[in-house]
Amino acid sequence: MTAEKPYRRNVGIALFNADGRVLIGHRFRDDGPEIVLPGLEWQMPQGGVDEGEDLREAAFRELWEETGVRKADYLGETDWLAYEFPPYDGPPSHRLAKFRGQRQKWFALRFTGRDDEIDPLSPRNGQPAEFDAWRWEQLSRVADLVVPFRRKVYRTVAEQFARFTG
Repeated sequence: MTAEKPYRRNVGIALFNADGRVLIGHRFRDDGPEIVLPGLEWQMPQGGVDEGEDLREAAFRELWEETGVRKADYLGETDWLAYEFPPYDGPPSHRLAKFRGQRQKWFALRFTGRDDEIDPLSPRNGQPAEFDAWRWEQLSRVADLVVPFRRKVYRTVAEQFARFTG
């Protein structure tokens, strides 16, 4: 059944600070197939792409919705990457129940604002907060902080964006 479901189009954001670290958020809710496991609640911002939406614009929108960040410059992007959700037996009405996983394009952005402008708790665009905390982390360490089904994509992102860490 899973193989028959489509992938959800998605963008991911590796937001780099001046020291070459990336912003990660602490997920505080279990959201259906995007399971939060103890000790593996961290991830970089990411989210769905609206029908007809430009991918780069979607990345900036998702970054703002999840963190409040508006000041960032484009650095680069990956090709399409994908991961599959673990089995999900929740209500079929859940927004992600109809997808087998996510097909993502990741964007590297350089943060040009101040840390005190980062606010993951305020809802934006009618979207509830996904993170209750945030921090700057070494990109090479982030794959070990996420749920296992995302690790391969995070390792690929770390390899492709390593040039932005220095």
